[in-house]
Amino acid sequence: MGEQRRVVIVGGGFAGVACARKLASAKDLRVTLIDRNNYHQFQPLLYHVATCQLSASDIAYPMRRIVIGNDRFDVKRANVTAIDPERKTVSTETGEVHQADYLVLAAGSRPYYFKTPGADIHAFPLYSLDDAQRLRSRILALFEEADRDPELIESGALEFVVVGGGPTGVEVAGALAEMIHTTLASEYRDLAVAHARVTLVDHGHSLLPAFSDKAHEYSARILQRDGVRLRLGTGVTAVGPGHVELSDGSTIKTRCVIWGGGLQAAEVATAAGLPSGRGGRIDVNPDFTINDLPGVYVAGDIANIPGSDGSALPQLGSVAQQSGAWTAKNIIADAAGKQAKPFHYLDKGFMAMIGRGAAVAEVGNHHELQGKIAFAAWLGVHAALMSGFRNRIDAFVDWGWDYFGSGRGPQMLDRGDAARIDWGDEAVIDPAELAAVGARSTNGASTDGTAPTAAGTG
Repeated sequence: MGEQRRVVIVGGGFAGVACARKLASAKDLRVTLIDRNNYHQFQPLLYHVATCQLSASDIAYPMRRIVIGNDRFDVKRANVTAIDPERKTVSTETGEVHQADYLVLAAGSRPYYFKTPGADIHAFPLYSLDDAQRLRSRILALFEEADRDPELIESGALEFVVVGGGPTGVEVAGALAEMIHTTLASEYRDLAVAHARVTLVDHGHSLLPAFSDKAHEYSARILQRDGVRLRLGTGVTAVGPGHVELSDGSTIKTRCVIWGGGLQAAEVATAAGLPSGRGGRIDVNPDFTINDLPGVYVAGDIANIPGSDGSALPQLGSVAQQSGAWTAKNIIADAAGKQAKPFHYLDKGFMAMIGRGAAVAEVGNHHELQGKIAFAAWLGVHAALMSGFRNRIDAFVDWGWDYFGSGRGPQMLDRGDAARIDWGDEAVIDPAELAAVGARSTNGASTDGTAPTAAGTG
């Protein structure tokens, strides 16, 4: 047997994990997966953690269990500080340098604030497990504060603003409204929970723009049924410490702005110095290679992956997962002296859960499902994508408990930085604490210089 070639994967999201699992079967390859976390997070369900439907352990899977008993697979928990695509080296903040024969960049995405003043400081993104835990603590802290002093309601204590009418915004708005009017209403009996309000703001004139007109109407109807106020055709011009400013000149007093407004490539894309396109993502060939850089591959949300019609595929978990596995196939083929094959995406459609028993799904040739059937399909797809049998079982138990009862899971104030609320004119959130929000929110390894839909991002 010849010398084993080294594969270094940067990022442990859907693409990176799928690539590592597939490469585990190649005996002539040694794989190192680098990520800032020692777990793989199931990004499409982050909002379930934020709204207390699932615990963090339900959607986090230990990275070292991805390939058990394989001495050719290793995980390194580290922050990436530099990437040299020509030399195929990856440097970390601890001074380690990983040399590769094949380099795979799969570092995922981070929130994009469209240069909205104050959004990067005062809004709560939802692109990492850390984000979800911080948002959960902020929501619960506001109810605790209002329960202690009901007069704080006038200062926006129970006003929640969700920015973005795509799957992220729609799903979190529906889940939050449900949490408020079922669980919290029964637990905060001395508080006028009826004053709590969720407002969804989007500059577009319809929800879920990637879906059909019927889905637009259905999602709007369900959200409004659950008490969500829609402000469509209205943009966000600024986010302050206790308010959000809208393009129509109005202001909403709020202490919790949830950002679901967009995605851009992780900072690794810039650090690598590779050609980029829309969203700062790296432009790749159909086989995930980069021109003039043999042995370098880019997959998942960090890549602009060309579809069959030449346009870039959306940032979905299914796209990321399939692209990671396909990248592994091409690496195995190259190592065997065979020709790489262009990617062919198996379209699994779009899905979004809007509320309890309410979802929309478009599969196949735009075959549309709504209501409980779509909800069941949503559960099945998410369970199939999750890593680990125990994670699936725990998630189904929590989903069942939530569906058939009014109680929810871990309602813990475990993030003090998000629970501390300044009711004066100073920043609600310590700016120093949030200076690295963009880096923390990437789905993979970071650099110092991770829509979710039912199929998610990766």
